[in-house]
Amino acid sequence: MGFLCCFSMQFNAFSQDINQGPRFTSLGNMGVALQDIWSLQSNQAGLAAIEQPTAAIAYQSNYLDTDISTQTALFAYPHKRNIFGISVQNYGVSAYSEQRIGLCYSKRFGSILFAAINANLHQLSISQYGSAHTYSIEAGLQYKIGKQLLIGTHISNPGKNAFNDNVNASVPTDIQLGASYWFSDKVLLNGGLIKSLSTITDARFGLEYKPGESVALRGGINANPFRQFAGFGCKYKGLHIDVAASSHPNLGYSPQLALGYEF
Repeated sequence: MGFLCCFSMQFNAFSQDINQGPRFTSLGNMGVALQDIWSLQSNQAGLAAIEQPTAAIAYQSNYLDTDISTQTALFAYPHKRNIFGISVQNYGVSAYSEQRIGLCYSKRFGSILFAAINANLHQLSISQYGSAHTYSIEAGLQYKIGKQLLIGTHISNPGKNAFNDNVNASVPTDIQLGASYWFSDKVLLNGGLIKSLSTITDARFGLEYKPGESVALRGGINANPFRQFAGFGCKYKGLHIDVAASSHPNLGYSPQLALGYEF
């Protein structure tokens, strides 16, 4: 077990936030006040806006100079004002990986209030040395003001659950607060603050521009550490294709691709 501790310490430098998908990533890696299938990976309250069964998958190459990658699969099923969702994510390499499975229940109250709770199972696995498990919960709210402004808040792992003492890995406890504003049907401004118990507060911002009904261009920044994001998306009927790339001042670039479909 001592080797497992040392091995996980080597990966702390590459520790990955939950992948929020190319759209949310390119909008500053902040989805607390956004609404689509990728709300399952950010603020699950946003899932309550979904009106059709929707599935999505994504692949991210974490830092081009490494073999680390993230694979994600999502599914959401609405029933009247109730939405049920499942999310699966794997992060790491063949010798070391972190898995997360989430089950979500989201509900909309009229057309202005959205709420959700999400339960997660976390597993850390090291080839030939076993694995460790823990659990966490998340909860979120969103409130719509008029047709243009959406405010959101979200907390993850308020119980501060962690792996056992023999494993040098933890599940972050984060609090997020943010808003998104549609200046028109073509321009969206997104932003918010995120505070983790283990880091200082980060401010995140993004902008989406739609030159046409089926194409979107996106960009964003983080303040601490300073990071840049860019991406685009296109859709054809129920099919959505999104691409994004993020930069880290020390670790380099991380491109990702996602496919989504509304049934």
